[in-house]
Amino acid sequence: MQLYVGTSGWAYKAWQPDFYPEKLPQAKFLSYYASKLPAVEVNYTFRHLLSEKTITAWLAQTPESFRFALKANQAITHIRKLNEGTEQVLAKFLYSIAPLEEAGRLGPVLFQLPPQMKAAPEVLDRFLAMLPRALQPAFEFRHDSWFHQETFSVLRSHHAALCRAESDELQTPDVETANFSYYRLRRSVYSAADRRQIALKLSGMGPGREVYAFFKHEESPESPLWGMELLRSAERLAA
Repeated sequence: MQLYVGTSGWAYKAWQPDFYPEKLPQAKFLSYYASKLPAVEVNYTFRHLLSEKTITAWLAQTPESFRFALKANQAITHIRKLNEGTEQVLAKFLYSIAPLEEAGRLGPVLFQLPPQMKAAPEVLDRFLAMLPRALQPAFEFRHDSWFHQETFSVLRSHHAALCRAESDELQTPDVETANFSYYRLRRSVYSAADRRQIALKLSGMGPGREVYAFFKHEESPESPLWGMELLRSAERLAA
């Protein structure tokens, strides 16, 4: 098993001084982050296309083992909603992230659907057929109607992962649909007992599987600190 633990974003000054050193300039946050955690979830791509200059800078600041998981652009998920007309915006998005893939540094691409978007398995199936086979797509559904066997079968047929997302208001079924796993850990509080349970679960995911797990706490440094703890605990349990 290869475990990629990280956070949603990294450029948060509120993480000083508990995670980032107090006097570390923001321009060096990514390189420091990448020395402690092996992956990051990038939300910037939800509203913007990446430039080659940005990707080049990211690659220069991170080791070859580091992975960038990207949120798919909103034009795909929230404007077109995977429907007809998605082909062009999807092509632009994929072109913009190609340098990351070519460098071997692209993690999964997260397709987060709008909360009001109800299940449409035939739309999902048609959209997944447009994706390159090398891509690792993960889908975060936020309407309960998606959580049934027809959805899971469509995901499995295209080797796409069901994103296990949790928050104070949402809990996704714990169902595997791909040979990699994607977790979004977004509850407001995770107790020490909660974190031990997560480490225990992730450590037992089985050989050969890539597992991605991201905490979200921009306003305080718990997110990267919990990520470091989870990585240590899961690797120790898996040993």
